[in-house]
Amino acid sequence: MTEQRKRRPTLKDIAERVGVTKMTVSRYLRDPSTVAAATREKIALAVDEMGYVPSRAPDILSNSTSKAIGILIPSLSNQVFAALAQGIESVTRPAGYQTLIAHYGYSPEEEEKKVASLLSYHVDGLILTEGRHSPQTLKMIKAAGIPVVETMDIPQEPIDMVVGLDHRAAANAMVEAMLARGKSRILYVGARLDVRTRLRMEGYAQAMEAHGLEPRYVLTEKHSSFTQGRELLDEALVQYPDADGLFCTNDDVAVGALLRCQQRGIAVPAQIAIAGYNALDIGQSVSPALASVETPREVMGIRAAEMLLARLGGDEDAARFNDVGFTVLIGESIG
Repeated sequence: MTEQRKRRPTLKDIAERVGVTKMTVSRYLRDPSTVAAATREKIALAVDEMGYVPSRAPDILSNSTSKAIGILIPSLSNQVFAALAQGIESVTRPAGYQTLIAHYGYSPEEEEKKVASLLSYHVDGLILTEGRHSPQTLKMIKAAGIPVVETMDIPQEPIDMVVGLDHRAAANAMVEAMLARGKSRILYVGARLDVRTRLRMEGYAQAMEAHGLEPRYVLTEKHSSFTQGRELLDEALVQYPDADGLFCTNDDVAVGALLRCQQRGIAVPAQIAIAGYNALDIGQSVSPALASVETPREVMGIRAAEMLLARLGGDEDAARFNDVGFTVLIGESIG
């Protein structure tokens, strides 16, 4: 017979163990100094032994605040969003706020479900990592009446506050750097084709067309990875054997392509220059070191949290827009 699921210990269980009233235990949990020292020690011991975790539901319902921030991220495996979350928590944790992180896999429909779920927990604010949302998501956020920060890029029609960077400009700057080094048959190699990938594609195309060159693409809707970079490099050389440069949607794809070039005896950057995006540590660990666009993800998280907490603190004049910029890292992989 399946073992019956154990019940979580309650205030009543603690009170019965110690031999006091529930009110006394409740007072202790709110402010231990209001309970006699001897009783305080007994309650603390019982709480520890029984693994009691106080329920915050009554406080949330009575105070209309949860002291929690909801964070929506599209990928749990991508280092980019890990750095963003670390930046957020470096601000929210000291301020006494918890973070609830939800993953939506780059799907607007899934984001809608996760926003509804977070709002059901009465989060005090939301930090989003997309600039485009379903109509229902926008409707729910408006009805909730809580502050929102959109991060990672700069949406044309922001919901509320924004912390991000111009991906078109960043991609354009990297391609210009490659063109300045004598490369003219540069391909854009992209995966997943999410909003930020498309913005980078636009920046790439603008740079190529400004020099009278034809933009050329090798794309997949699959998630980016080192393996995808390897496969896309092989595909690129079949479609465009004269290619002399690859601008990749991120460092995972770029590193995969670089390693595949080495396996095939293709000299980087002499025969093919390779650039990535996001400046992950792996790019600086390979040889030649990968050229990339450095995006300050942790700074974005810090700024987003600061702006959100300022608003929650009643500062209606707090900053609503912060462009954190980018840096083009001229690595050895583009010469």
